[in-house]
Formats: sequence, structure tokens, C-alpha cells
Amino acid sequence: MSSSPLLFCGNSNPQLAEEIAKRLRIHVGKALVSEFRNAETRIEIGENVRGSEVFAVQSICRAPNGKGVNDAVMELLLMIDALRRASAARITAVIPYYGYAKQDKKTKGREPISAKVIANILKVAGARRIVTMDLHAAQIQGFFDIPVDNLMAMPVLCNYLKKEGLCDEKIVVVSPDAGGVHRAELFAKRLGSSLAIVFKRRPEPDVAEVTDIVGDVDGKVAVVVDDMISTGGTLAKAAEAIKARGATRVYTVASHGIFAGEAVDVLEDSAIEKVLFTNTIPFGDGARHPKFVQLSIAQIFADAINRITTNRSVSELFAGDESPGGILGSAPEPLAVG
Repeated sequence: MSSSPLLFCGNSNPQLAEEIAKRLRIHVGKALVSEFRNAETRIEIGENVRGSEVFAVQSICRAPNGKGVNDAVMELLLMIDALRRASAARITAVIPYYGYAKQDKKTKGREPISAKVIANILKVAGARRIVTMDLHAAQIQGFFDIPVDNLMAMPVLCNYLKKEGLCDEKIVVVSPDAGGVHRAELFAKRLGSSLAIVFKRRPEPDVAEVTDIVGDVDGKVAVVVDDMISTGGTLAKAAEAIKARGATRVYTVASHGIFAGEAVDVLEDSAIEKVLFTNTIPFGDGARHPKFVQLSIAQIFADAINRITTNRSVSELFAGDESPGGILGSAPEPLAVG
């Protein structure tokens, strides 16, 4: 196996792949990722990968060119298969945003467990390792029979908040639902703040109603922490309820900015002052929406890839407190998106 890793990407998030490659001091490998005239996905690897450690970068999300989530899945699967047939020594699928993750269980009869289906077909295609970030449910790792590195965006998001002076007793970290309490607890510990929880119910999919708030938010800046922002309705209603309880300002923080449908407009019209998220999913409206702040997590993925290639621990990246100069100690500048 060659010592230097090779990196390829599909169309869903090429900018992030370029950033990762730049930090690894390598280039994104040549590959044709398009479609035939009959709309079938076309993949052709343009470099020799025989005996190499190869990383295929692809978020399972809508692409900047308008291609949908399912196109991203097919691009990734066929790219992995092409690399395997080209005799790559080991193929790691780098999936910054693991789509279909919300479909991780059956909520009623005759439903698929789509997150498990994706896990199965990735392995069958030839992936021998998965690197992803902030899975919607950590137990999704158990859907795989191959190693999974579930990275965290928390250090990057927390460092930005600290740079803005949003830490200690001045803020309260808020979980938007009971299922996100553990995530909020980690943020609160790192920021040295108190914790509050919003309780809600879902009368139908993608619709939430706030029923109660447990914890003191009066006179504090509330930082609502979630793993993803989809329609924005839950966060908008939570912000309204938090402000009604006496919070001075409301920030919302998430690893993945999906912004489905009218989510951007919903959040723009909400009581939220800033919306912080990472570039696991492309966001092209930053110039028109200054309320939205996108932070890069390319360095975390670059460090993880470097450690995998050199057979070092990936979990050490997130062990202990922030250290000056490393990914856990540097506050990234917002990306220039537009």
C-alpha cells in the first residue's frame, strides 16, 4: 500500500473535498462524475489507484448543481465500485453528512429502515471504512459491519462561540428536544454553562409544537444545539418560546445545515439572532443571509484521514480540552459563501 493517500470526490460537496485535500497537501484525484444521456450515473477514474489507500468524499445531500440526494448515493456507490475494480488497496467512504440518517428505526408498520439499507450497500460496493460526522443517532454505527469513525463538529462550533464571548454563566445551552440532551450536555460542559431542555411533540412529520421548557433561561443568551437543521420550524418555535421565558438573545448551532424547503426564510423571520453550522452540506446563500454563519470542518476530516493513513488513533482528536494550535484550539473564520 502506498504511503500517500489518494482522494476523490463526487458532485455533492466538491468545495469541502478541495479544502480537505489542500490541508493534506495533496490534490483531488481526476475523475469523471457525470451522467449518460439516458440520465444514468457515469463514473470514470482518471488516475492509477492500484495498491493505494483511497478516500472517496461525498455528502449524501443535494448537490450545488441541482442533483438530488439519490444521485449523491449512486455517485458514491459507483465511485467505490470503480476504485475497487481498479485494485485500490483500501477504500474509505468519507461521508460528512450521512443522508437518510433520520430513518434509523421503524416508527410504524411497513416502513423501511433506510439508514441500514445505505449501510449495507456501501459495504457491498466495496467500502472498507466509513468516516462521517455527527450521525443523527450514534447507534447507526451498529448498522455497519466495517469500522466507522463518527467525528464531531463540536470543537469547531464551541471555539467560535468562545471567540464571540458566548460561554460561562452568560449563556445557557438548550437542547431542542429530549433526544438531544446528551449532545447539549457536552456543549454545556465545554462552554462551562448551564443547561435547559425544550419539550415538544410532533403531530406530524417535520412539524413540532413546544410544550414546556425545563431550566433557567431568564436574562441569558440561549444557544440552541442540534445535530441538523432541516425545515427550521422546530428551532423557530423553540426560539420564540425561549425568548418568552426571558432570554436576551437566541443563537442556534448545528453540525448540518440542510435547510429544506423554506427553511432559510423561516429562520430569517424567527427570533434567532445567528444560525451557526458547518460545511458538511454546501450552502450558497451566505451573501444574501448574513444571519447564517458557516464554519469549515475540513481540518477535522484532514486530520482524521491522516491518522487513518498512518494507523494512529482518530478518537484522540477529541480527547481532553482544547489545545492551542490544534483543531480543538483554533477558532475558524466563517466561510465566504455566496
